[in-house]
Amino acid sequence: MAALGWLTPRRRSATARSVLAGEAAAEAARKTQDTSVVAGGGEPEFPVRGDDQAAAFFDLDNTVMQGAALFHYGRGLYKRKFFETRDLAKFAWQQAWFRLAGFEDPDHMQDVRESALSIVKGHRVAELQSIGEEIYDEYMAERIWPGTRALAQAHLDAGQKVWLVTAAPVEIAQVIARRLGLTGALGTVAESVAGVYTGKLVGEPLHGPAKAEAVRALAAAEGLDLSRCAAYSDSHNDIPMLSLVGHPYAINPDSKLRKHAREQDWRLRDYRTGRKAAKVGIPAAAGVGAVAGGTAAAIALHRRRR
Repeated sequence: MAALGWLTPRRRSATARSVLAGEAAAEAARKTQDTSVVAGGGEPEFPVRGDDQAAAFFDLDNTVMQGAALFHYGRGLYKRKFFETRDLAKFAWQQAWFRLAGFEDPDHMQDVRESALSIVKGHRVAELQSIGEEIYDEYMAERIWPGTRALAQAHLDAGQKVWLVTAAPVEIAQVIARRLGLTGALGTVAESVAGVYTGKLVGEPLHGPAKAEAVRALAAAEGLDLSRCAAYSDSHNDIPMLSLVGHPYAINPDSKLRKHAREQDWRLRDYRTGRKAAKVGIPAAAGVGAVAGGTAAAIALHRRRR
């Protein structure tokens, strides 16, 4: 794996495992990016049309999609009997917490990841990739926020690349990105041997500082100017990523991110109610996604050949 992190300075908050996770996600995303995305449409004030040094980075959970991709994916795996009914009550509580609190509880998410690693260990990468396509249609497609989708399309129409950046497994993140016509996705990466998951992560989940490291590494590899890039998220956990770019946006923000965004004069949008989104230079369709229904959790991990 190419060492990309040295190309730009890192924040002190990033651990060695964060850096490794970020660089692995960036490498995986570049290998699978869809070069067929082309520019079209008009020329809004922002994003600037034809600026090939600019790109957009979107968090997934509660930013692009209502609810957590990890839980929706887990629901699909439960349907396919990857784990037993007794696990469902625990996963349902974790999903309910996420929906009510509006943010990720570290203890809950760690528990989810440990359970998920045991679930997918020994399964083939190709199997989980194929299942991910089915699960997107079953549980995720109707939960895409129309407003955030319009923001992403504005960047595409300007000829810019658009990436998902998420702690969800990179396989399902790539499915969502492809279905939405985005450039690609950075997600949690882990290893496999001979196409079979080992149950080990590469670094750590792509969360918090690791997301910032992934964006930094990808920007260096793609020749992007982060001061001309945009980033979008709902969570204060993504402040490191949002702080990297010249155009940060708080989307459906939790209370901590809303407070920070106001202090920093960042732009805000909220699609969780029927009220019309404020105009801030990018055309967006206000709307409410479908009610999140995911009740289980599992993670599919990215192939790392050795």
